[in-house]
Amino acid sequence: MRLLLVEDDEVLSKSLKKDLQHAGFAVDIADNGVDGEYMGEIEPYDVIILDLGLPQKPGLEVLKSWREKGKTMPVLILTARDAWHEKVDGFQAGADDYLAKPFHVEELKARLGALIRRRSGQASPTHSAGGFVLDEDTQTVTLQNAEQFQLTGTEFRLLRYFMLNPGKILSKSRLTEHVYDFDSDKDSNVIEVYVKRLRQKLGQDVIQTRRGQGYVFNV
Repeated sequence: MRLLLVEDDEVLSKSLKKDLQHAGFAVDIADNGVDGEYMGEIEPYDVIILDLGLPQKPGLEVLKSWREKGKTMPVLILTARDAWHEKVDGFQAGADDYLAKPFHVEELKARLGALIRRRSGQASPTHSAGGFVLDEDTQTVTLQNAEQFQLTGTEFRLLRYFMLNPGKILSKSRLTEHVYDFDSDKDSNVIEVYVKRLRQKLGQDVIQTRRGQGYVFNV
């Protein structure tokens, strides 16, 4: 899953990026409202964390702009402004969740997971598809025969995206957009390498290749 963090506190953003990467997210950062708004418009983020007190353009205006332009990605507002009427303003502008500072990172991760599951129609922190069970907390996959594999960060993000989109043809470019952040190597051949690794763990027929189109998680 790819996440955009729009936060002007450099210390907080660096700390959060590290924590969220460990939780299986590819994280991009914007430190002002103008850049954050632009990134949210051009990149297909799976979820966004948005501060309200941003330089150049307030977070609430950024959120309103996204929604007016038809952007439907889940947005969690993270801010020191926790008055009830400010929360109401945030929800009315199109926020999906609201977390006040200071906060516990574990709660933030739990809320992000809930937003993503809600969007994909799932209710459990484990993803099930095709007889496989993917655990977000341990970043492991369990096979039908109960054999369990620990996944690397990239393997986890890639398999999670496959399992959230079972039976769909996913192009290399689409997978790249949702698995990697701006700073990662986006060579399409890298996707092939990780698909091969997943096949070695799950079975050769689990992820099918569609020539000229991409891959399908076969369920």
